[in-house]
Amino acid sequence: MSDETPRLRDLIRQRSVTGRVDVTGEVERSLPLGLRVASAYSWRFLVIAGSIGVLIWLVIQFKILVIPLLVAILLTALLWPAVNALLRAHLPRWLAIVLTLLGTAIVVGGLLWLAVWQITQQWSDVQTRTVAAVDQLRQFLIQGPLHLTSAQIDDFLKQALTFLSEQGEALKTGAIAVGTTFGHVATGAVLTLFILLCLLADGGGIWRWTVRLFPKNARHGVDVAARNGWATVINYARTQLLVAFIDAVGIGLGAFLLGVPLAVPIAVLVFLGAFIPLVGAVVTGVLAVFLALVYNGPWIALWMLVVVLAVQQIEGHILQPILMGSAVKVHPLAVVLVVAGGALIAGIPGALFAVPLAAFVNVAVSTLVSGVDPDGDYIWRTVPRARRRSTR
Repeated sequence: MSDETPRLRDLIRQRSVTGRVDVTGEVERSLPLGLRVASAYSWRFLVIAGSIGVLIWLVIQFKILVIPLLVAILLTALLWPAVNALLRAHLPRWLAIVLTLLGTAIVVGGLLWLAVWQITQQWSDVQTRTVAAVDQLRQFLIQGPLHLTSAQIDDFLKQALTFLSEQGEALKTGAIAVGTTFGHVATGAVLTLFILLCLLADGGGIWRWTVRLFPKNARHGVDVAARNGWATVINYARTQLLVAFIDAVGIGLGAFLLGVPLAVPIAVLVFLGAFIPLVGAVVTGVLAVFLALVYNGPWIALWMLVVVLAVQQIEGHILQPILMGSAVKVHPLAVVLVVAGGALIAGIPGALFAVPLAAFVNVAVSTLVSGVDPDGDYIWRTVPRARRRSTR
């Protein structure tokens, strides 16, 4: 009672002076400090989470515009070092852009042509071997430890065909959606090319206009943060290109030495799939193992699996620390979580853009928080750890 008396007197005195009592402030002061701090964090977290949710919803609604924009930005990060090198050689900007785009189209087109050509050359042989492998599997199911009968196997096949026929109506219903998707892909490709040309031709001007949209006092911080993030994305894209090439050579050469068919198409798919971190190269490696199993038998398939796993281990434990050390140090746990989250939200595009987007946000936010070029302990490091120690 003695503790409450001064507080009661204060309330009576406040009522006599102001004509009202600050009940809200009194209730807030009566709450424990931990509860006040937790509630303050909670409503701010809800606001941030709601804003992010609205942003993701808008991105999904406008994906026909957002995906080409992100693809164009990622392609710009890949091509900008070549364009910049030609500009330093005193070539006109338009000529540097044309040469870079033509060179890229020739390389990618040549790889795809080589892959398609080898597929057409070996496809009939692969089909014959596949039929023979299926027959061997059938004999194994009949004569092996499972002791299945031909009637049981035929019944399983009939159930599979029934299931496919039941899905026929759904496939017919989705035909219009497929056509719409093809139209979206064509529109997106044209839009991506247009955005790419604009970014390569006048990316600096576009960014300066974007910076002017922010408050005047925040422009310098936003500019520095975005430039640091953009440098990180360029380093990531350039290094990922080299890692993808090494993955493709390793798995493709292993398939060739083991006599697995379509070694060149496998290498091309590994190269393209490696740009989806941790997922693409593994999926395309599984394709190589499947072809080895169907075409060459279980022992060669086992050795092909060893090659795929060895290449992945070399990439994760040797290439990533050495090559990414001076560019973008990506922690494996962060990559798994970011790629999984991106895939859950946006499927394949989400998995493709998850790592570079997270790397950009990580460096940009760290720059805004520190106010300078960040040198903290992040998941993505733009400077090798040994070099940072030497500069301190």
